[in-house]
Amino acid sequence: MPSRFPRTSSLLAAACAALLLAACGKQAAPAQEAGAATPQADAAAGAVNLYTTREPGLIQPLLDAFTRDTGITVSTVLLKDGLMERLKAEGERSAADVLMTVDTGNLLDVVEAGHTQAVDSDVLESAIPAHLRGADGHWFALSLRDRVLYAHRDLALESFAYEDLADPKWKGRVCIRSGQHPYNTSLFAAMIAHNGEEATETWLRGVKANLARKAAGGDRDVARDILAGICDIGLANAYYVGRMKNAEPGSEQHQWGEAIKVIRPVFADGGGTHVNISGAAIARHAPNRDNAVRLLEYLVSDEAQSLYARANYEYPVKAGVELDPVVASFGELRVDPLPLTEVVRHRRQASELVDKVGFDN
Repeated sequence: MPSRFPRTSSLLAAACAALLLAACGKQAAPAQEAGAATPQADAAAGAVNLYTTREPGLIQPLLDAFTRDTGITVSTVLLKDGLMERLKAEGERSAADVLMTVDTGNLLDVVEAGHTQAVDSDVLESAIPAHLRGADGHWFALSLRDRVLYAHRDLALESFAYEDLADPKWKGRVCIRSGQHPYNTSLFAAMIAHNGEEATETWLRGVKANLARKAAGGDRDVARDILAGICDIGLANAYYVGRMKNAEPGSEQHQWGEAIKVIRPVFADGGGTHVNISGAAIARHAPNRDNAVRLLEYLVSDEAQSLYARANYEYPVKAGVELDPVVASFGELRVDPLPLTEVVRHRRQASELVDKVGFDN
């Protein structure tokens, strides 16, 4: 009768080998961001992996709604910094399907570095105006952040041009955050695109001469300082007003929001209101490409665009979507038709001008 021991030894050896492979596999798995879901690199039905520089909490209601509607699970990796480095390090093995950023420049930097791929989608093209998406289908705006004028609520002022901010009549009456903040360098870059570098330098010197305090702080600090009587007007993003006016009644932020009114400036040459964006692209090596496209198409649906408007007080990129009442109270948004790619092209010039005129000093 043959011995059973050789068979037992073989099974034991095989089990040990399997355990060793499993242990090695665990050791080789890439570390994820703290608190982030672990995306699966292989193409899995019903999954999509989102790399984002946005706080996931701000867009989670949209992602949850997408999953309810489609059954596709969204795994999110938050990368406040280092998105480009992460994509470069992962290369073709990257699990990223969708790349989502705030600020046009940040999104176009990812595109220009070769980390995206083209998408041909009638849904995206019909929902998003041409100047708010890449002509080659590599990037798409999903929501708008208009750069507006905060003015004291009792100020007799109904319209405004960005160029007016340098008018000497506003001397000592203007508040603004650092000129080197992306919100402002984006606007200054648009000013260069509209009026040229020389005129923009003169304008920046005029704005600096009108400052009531050093260019610093945040956008909400403009409203705070208007309430405090430090200044009468200032530039800031509109969506912060939604947050302030919907804050707890009696809270400081609510008082700041109630102290101001919003005026949407335009460029004096017939342009519109300057906007920055939150936007997204499909990753170059997306393992779940079809699901990634479905997510982008969902994010420009009426439902998702309405959620954007109500959750974050950002302006929908798609026309005809119902606005949050606070946002609607600001009146019509006539977006500047200047292509965002043209604005981004002047970012470095804008930053250099800020330093040249000592705007933040």
